[in-house]
Amino acid sequence: MTTVDTAREIISRDPRDGRELGRYPVHTAAEVTAAVEGARAAAARWSGIGFAARRKHLDTWRRLLLRRADELIELISAETGKTRADAQLEVILMVDHLRWAAAHAEKVLRRRRVGPGLLMFNHSATVDHHPLGVVGVIGPWNYPVFIPIGPIAHALAAGNAVVFKPSEYAPATGRWLADTFAEAVPGHRVLDVVLGFGETGGALCRSGVDKIAFTGSTATGKRVMAACAESLTPVLLECGGKDAVIVDHDADLEAAADATVWGGLSNAGQTCVGVERVYVHQAVAERFTELVVAHAKDLRAGAARESDIGPMTTPEQPGIVAAHIQDALARGGSALLGGPHSVRAPYVDPVVLTDVPEDSDALTQETFGPVIVINRVASMGEAVEKANACAYGLGAAVYSRTRGPAIARRLRTGMVSVNSVLAFAGVPGLPFGGTGASGFGRVHGPEGLREFSRTQSVTRQRIRPLLQPLSFRRTPRTMDILMRLVRTVYG
Repeated sequence: MTTVDTAREIISRDPRDGRELGRYPVHTAAEVTAAVEGARAAAARWSGIGFAARRKHLDTWRRLLLRRADELIELISAETGKTRADAQLEVILMVDHLRWAAAHAEKVLRRRRVGPGLLMFNHSATVDHHPLGVVGVIGPWNYPVFIPIGPIAHALAAGNAVVFKPSEYAPATGRWLADTFAEAVPGHRVLDVVLGFGETGGALCRSGVDKIAFTGSTATGKRVMAACAESLTPVLLECGGKDAVIVDHDADLEAAADATVWGGLSNAGQTCVGVERVYVHQAVAERFTELVVAHAKDLRAGAARESDIGPMTTPEQPGIVAAHIQDALARGGSALLGGPHSVRAPYVDPVVLTDVPEDSDALTQETFGPVIVINRVASMGEAVEKANACAYGLGAAVYSRTRGPAIARRLRTGMVSVNSVLAFAGVPGLPFGGTGASGFGRVHGPEGLREFSRTQSVTRQRIRPLLQPLSFRRTPRTMDILMRLVRTVYG
């Protein structure tokens, strides 16, 4: 939880009890521009040392992060309120993705030869991937380390410098990442941090960076895109989701229920790819809902170390969650577990709803809380139709013993897990991103590395052509010969 005083400071507070964790300056637009200019000078040296040296430096940083993992885990937990187990998982994922980016950058981005084709047989053709220069990363508060490490690690591995604006709800975590990088990699100030609120993010968009990678709400993503449009700065937007789980009649119901509860309630439901909607086949709906309620009913939100669920990180989130619950019930939905009384800011106990109208806020807007809506369907076709009707298109999950991949391919999402939830986020080589209101562009995997590079195609003439069509000195005979050749080969 964060507040701001009249001196324009960020005051970071533990959302569990409101205690002050630290005070940080809000960077001005001039200071943001200066950070970008400094990063640009450092980027020239960083890109020049090559892939192998960058990998060595990133591996050194990774080992330092692991040695000080307990410190980072406590910091994440304090700033976001999430449980220690959730903070541990975040650090584990962060380390694995950092390792992958460093290890695979050269293979993905090195020069690649391309066949020149029939007409340009006398040329060689190659594709190069050059660093962009300076990448601005605007990070979220719900996963203040794992989410931004995607663009940070891939941008650095590709040879760029990074200016990182962490969420105002996690300033200490963002600064900690930059400080540990400087400690592990002295002499290369290619990871800098600027702190502040929306104005600071806007200043970063207008600072002359070569690309912005943003993670946050769709509404804020639109503002980021509008600011970047002023200078045609390219953007990568990951704007959250309303992820659905589809449960077929032949699914392993125990596994599906267990995964649905964890996917919907872990991190207090504050996960962009968390489970918010479930469409279950009517033949197994009763048993599935019984299992979900059984798994969720003993989970408790609170500040105690043994609590299963932490608080809402931001002060406005409990109100949003309460409004979605009340709207769903007012429109004819039923509460299988919990209800409006489950919201006791800053905590929300597990809520399971059913028979909620498809046009309700609980099924169309991002709730971002520990609320799961379960609706029954007559067929998997109906389930797919309802899952795809939402404006968001980030992730999804399918539980089916026989038709999982076939159902997954019909979903309009960037990622799908079959017989698991959120598994795609744990595979470093898989691209992560969505479509529709969930944004565009990809982090992680080869696509994530290419997002932070500039593609250049190069041809080189090796021998003089016997026929030269690319000249005003060409003759009708030249073109006739080439036309006959094309008809013979391609006709």
